[in-house]
Order: sequence, then C-alpha cells, then structure tokens
Amino acid sequence: MRDGIKLATDVYTLEPEKRQPVLLMRTPYNKVSGQKTAELYARSGYTVVVQDCRGRYASGGSFLPYNTEGQDGFDTLEWIAKQPWSNGQTGMWGASYVGAVQWQAAAERAYGLAVLAPTATWNSFYRNVYLGGTVRLALVCQAAASLEPPPPPLALPSDWSRTLMHLPLTSMESAIGWPLPWLTGILIHNRPDGYWKRLDLTKDLDALDIPAQHVVGYYDFFCRETVAGFLKMRAHSATPDARQNQQLILGPWDHGTIGKTQVGDIDFGPAAHLDLPNENLAWFDRFLKSDASAITKPFSRVRYFSMGNNIWETAEDWPPPNVQHTWFYLHSGGRANSRRGSGRLDKLPPKAFEPSDSFQADPADPVPAVPETDSRPRYSATWGPVDQGPIEDRQDVLVYSTEPLKAPLTFAGPLRAELHVSTDSPDSDWVVKVIDVRPDGFAQNLAVGILRSSARESELRPTPLVPGETYRMKVDLGHAAAKIERMHSLRIEVTWSYFPLFDRNTHTGEGPTGSRTRVATQTLLHSRTSSSRILLPIIQ
Repeated sequence: MRDGIKLATDVYTLEPEKRQPVLLMRTPYNKVSGQKTAELYARSGYTVVVQDCRGRYASGGSFLPYNTEGQDGFDTLEWIAKQPWSNGQTGMWGASYVGAVQWQAAAERAYGLAVLAPTATWNSFYRNVYLGGTVRLALVCQAAASLEPPPPPLALPSDWSRTLMHLPLTSMESAIGWPLPWLTGILIHNRPDGYWKRLDLTKDLDALDIPAQHVVGYYDFFCRETVAGFLKMRAHSATPDARQNQQLILGPWDHGTIGKTQVGDIDFGPAAHLDLPNENLAWFDRFLKSDASAITKPFSRVRYFSMGNNIWETAEDWPPPNVQHTWFYLHSGGRANSRRGSGRLDKLPPKAFEPSDSFQADPADPVPAVPETDSRPRYSATWGPVDQGPIEDRQDVLVYSTEPLKAPLTFAGPLRAELHVSTDSPDSDWVVKVIDVRPDGFAQNLAVGILRSSARESELRPTPLVPGETYRMKVDLGHAAAKIERMHSLRIEVTWSYFPLFDRNTHTGEGPTGSRTRVATQTLLHSRTSSSRILLPIIQ
C-alpha cells in the first residue's frame, strides 16, 4: 500500500501467462473463505484476486472498520492493472462489508475498475446503522464485538439480551466488557454530522460510470441502502450507458440467508433459491468478456420475488411502473390494543372524529422484535419473517386488520405510513409493521419501519415534542413485494419498540448519554383531518 503496509493477497488463474480480465474480492473475513468462488471464476476465464483487508488475518497494519478501504482498494486495483496477467479491466464482487469496499474503491476513481457486483451493502454508512433517528443496536454491538474480539481471557457476552438493555448507550462497551472505540463513536454520533462524512459516498455515485448488479433481501438491514444505490446510479450515473446498465435483484431474504429458501419461519419454496456466484458471473461476462452472446443477451433491469405466491417478477424499474399508490386508513373505537381489539383497516378515510387509541410505553419492558420461543430468547436479534401473533397480544401494540380479503391484494415497491400522534413525553418512537395474516392466524411480517419523534423533521437537528400537541409522523417502511391471498387479511401493527434491533426510547429526550427512563403515554389519532394511514404500491 502507499504507506508500505503489505496486504496478503492470493491470485487464482489457469493461464498465468495470459492477459485476462480480473475479478477482485477484498475481505475482513479471511481470504480463504473466497476460495471456492475464486476457483469457479478462474475456471470461467478470469484471473481472480482475493485479499485480506488491512489488519485482518494475514495482512499487516491495524484494522479500523472501513477506515482505509477506499485508499487500499485504489492501491490494490492500481497494482492489478500493472500485472502481466491483467488486461486492465477489473470487476469486484462480495456482500456486506465486502460489498461496501467496492463502493469505497469506486469513489476513489480506482484504476481499471470496470464493473461492480455489490450485494447487501451501503453507500452511506450512517443510513445503514441509523433509521429514523434510532440505531440498529444489536447489529452494531454484535458487529463491533466480532470485528474487535475480546482480549483473553475475556469472552463474548453470554446473554446479549441483558447486555443490550444497558444504559447509557455511550457506555455500552463497559457492558460488553472491553474497549470498543469504533462502537462508542457510532453510538455517540447519533446524528448525520461530520463524523460520518468519509463514509457517505452518495455524492460520489453521481460521477461514476460503472455498471453494477445490486442484490439484497427485503428483510436485510441493508435493503434500503442497496435499493438507494441502484436508484441513484439509475438516475445520476455519469453516462447514459451506466444509467442503463444497473440491475436490482430483490429476494425474500435477510442478511444471513441470501439466496436460500428457508428464512425465519417461512419456506419460500425452491423458486427463492438464487445461485449468487453464477448471477455475478453472468454480470461480469457481459462487461468483461468479448463474447457477443454474453454482451447482447437481454437482462431484466429489476427482478423481484413476490412473497405469498412465491414467484419472480420483472420490471423496468423500482417500483414497477404499473403500481398504483393506494392509501389504507386505520380505524378504531378507541380499543385497538392487541389483536383482540377493535382496530380496522380499509380504503375509506374517517368520515369525522373517531376515538383515539393509546398505550403505555415502558422502557423497562420493550416490545420485542420477535416473539420468545423455547429456542429463541425474548430479545432475539432476528430480522426475518416469524409469526407476530404472540406480540400482538400485548396492550402496547395497536392492531388494525382488514376483513378476510375477497380478492387477492398484490403490491411491490416502497411502503410508508403517515401517523397523527401525541404523547406526554419530550420524545417517543413509532414502529409500524405490514403483516399478512393467514386463515389459521399465522401473522407474517412483510415490512417494518421506525421513527423517533424528535427526528420527524430532521435527523441532524432533532426537536423535542411538546406534550399533548398533535404531530404528523412519516414512517419509512422500506421495500417489499407480496401477494396477500384471498381469505387472508392485511394487518398493520403500530407500537413503540422493536428491540433489540433498534434501541429503546427512554422518553426523557436525553439521547444516547441518558440513563434515566420514564413511562410514556402514546396516542394515535383517527379523524377526517388527522387520519392515520398506510401507503401501499398496489399492482392492479
């Protein structure tokens, strides 16, 4: 590297004397893990380079997540371009951290970087770890403990559920048990301020002229960022060719199940299987090989999996151009608490005033993201689809359902909620889930979003609530595609916590440095002028 540090690098090729296109993977997870795919690509006519990131496994230097990946990626690609086995054209592949280093190298305008295949990753790191002003608590804590493992004789926490309840957030490393400065920085800087500038690549994407294949699952915590990268490259790439040569593949997966058929409690069937290495390979062949059949073979710009009927669909963009954005309104007689309450959901807005719904939000008893089972702790860091029914028995969960559908309801695209609310505290959180309820009562979560009330207007400049005042909250529910079958019901949950996937609101307004908590009364309104509702991209 430019500072003299050496990075351990393996080169795979069947023809070492031949100049060929090159495929590169840079990883913090041990370059040996890339061997199987590297051998596949080498057999397909590529020279393949797999490298340990700085400070990881066999590489020299010190590891600080993402800190030098742009520069190290640039230096590695420059070195590749000078090798006798390189024809000067390089593609990169990999998921998660291994996907992010692709964007970081591209942002540096790295030599010879001709095509990307970033899977389930980010282009703004703040937007990945924070959503609506709340932090993805389990994700960042467990990632930090994995990337900066405990010094002997210490060990990983035996009970993450208990550890993640620690307050204040800014001293979380003391609960985990050893210094984790990277984690502490993330938790202190809960706003998109200058701390995050080096890991915000969104403006750099505008000037790129690189085809990219973007792959992610609806339940993946990287879903919003992956789709955002696709849309930004489609709209703002430097050339018309680059804007056209973007592909988005959306499946029913979470972060650990990309390409698999079983996700959480749901078996999506054999159609959900995706052979990701070969999907990437076909993409590379299109732009790195001179084979006319690969270059001219048509490709679907968007391929998305429809949950429920479990089939793949294609579209020219995302959302599909034929969707009709349709509002569904929340109604209640003031007793929507739990699935046994009076909450209703339909396309008709309230005619006048309807009784509001209220609940008590207690930080000592946060609503879990998934129900507890014999094999799953109460506060499990589970992202995938599981039966939400047991959670809907809580009094601090408002439930609104349609009647069993007389005809199927199909949607695909981004989803959002608009809630009219009030509370008696200076801050509160609002969680909204979209759910498919089967005739047997199984309630499958399809999409979820969360918003911290103080971030309703600006995450950079949060503002407290005035107790008793009414506010409109716009909640981003992410992306999903599903067919809710006849005799199923569409259901909306509204609550205040999605723990430990996101941190709890303490309701004091003190932010990450606060350790005090208080019980808050949160109220959801229903009236003609303050109608709480959900926007779905319906396919006719």
